[in-house]
Amino acid sequence: MRYLKVLGAAATAALALTISPAQAAEKRTLCVFDIIGANGDIYNIMKDYKTAAVGMGVDFELKPYTDEKIASEDLKAGQCDAAVLTGIRGRQFNSYTGSLDSIGAIPSYDAMRTVITVLASGNPSVNQNLVSGPYEVAGVAPMGAAYLFVKDKTIDTVGELSGKSIAVLEYDSAQANMASRVGMSPVMSDITNFSGRFNNGSVDICFAPIAAYSALELYKGMQPSGGIVDYVLGQLTAQVIIRQDKFPEGFAQQSRKYMLGQFDRAMRVIENANSEVDKKWWIRIPEADKLKYDEMMREARIALTNEGVYSKDMMTLLRKVRCKEEPSRAECVNPIE
Repeated sequence: MRYLKVLGAAATAALALTISPAQAAEKRTLCVFDIIGANGDIYNIMKDYKTAAVGMGVDFELKPYTDEKIASEDLKAGQCDAAVLTGIRGRQFNSYTGSLDSIGAIPSYDAMRTVITVLASGNPSVNQNLVSGPYEVAGVAPMGAAYLFVKDKTIDTVGELSGKSIAVLEYDSAQANMASRVGMSPVMSDITNFSGRFNNGSVDICFAPIAAYSALELYKGMQPSGGIVDYVLGQLTAQVIIRQDKFPEGFAQQSRKYMLGQFDRAMRVIENANSEVDKKWWIRIPEADKLKYDEMMREARIALTNEGVYSKDMMTLLRKVRCKEEPSRAECVNPIE
């Protein structure tokens, strides 16, 4: 009998040695929104994330989505154990990180790196904001700065925006609010049709990351006399959102550190997209007008935070990052956010 027990233990140990990390890892589904689908840059980054996740104890099956709304609904329905969504769409799962994409809040990529580093730091006071209900944010990557694409390059001041039509995302109340503040007419759109409306002339202006110039052929809508206003209206992000109870303890923190390590790779994708823009399209605006935009964005963020659209805690963090990067900003003297 004793011999059989020893033999059984030896067989179990031998079997364990033959199990690969992927076989030992828990099977989970990761739904990835990428407007290009399985050939897109975000999806490619997540292929490597899948490989890295095995070492964190999770074996992901990746599912590409070109419709972000369906990906978010499948996450809610439990069809996805995790999803990669834009910060704007992800705001419904976590308002703290969902406020990263707020208007005019992150003026540079250096500031973006600082913010993502803070989110991946493991600081308990930060981590408590990354969990909301059954969901936890397990990583953030930059998707690039967003600008105004206009059909007429004479639209280069705040005053000239008045009376123009602009495509805004129907699920982002901040965009419609901002448009109305400067007298524009918001046209409710979604991520699948806003570019078409700009390109066929149905709207005068659209708001988009620089990657959309080639990916969504926005240069067609700017022909013959349009341009891109050279002012960063916001930073778009891709966020990994998990159903917390489906993952082993400590997974989210490991994942956040991994995604921080992908920052430079994501920046190369953004820089490549930037290099595809013909310099003739950029509309340079006077420094005095940039200061007007800064103040207008600040007032809009304060109002939207008071309305509950943006997270007060995230607005405070972003204001501190802006003031660290540029202490001479007017808002650093009177820190309301």
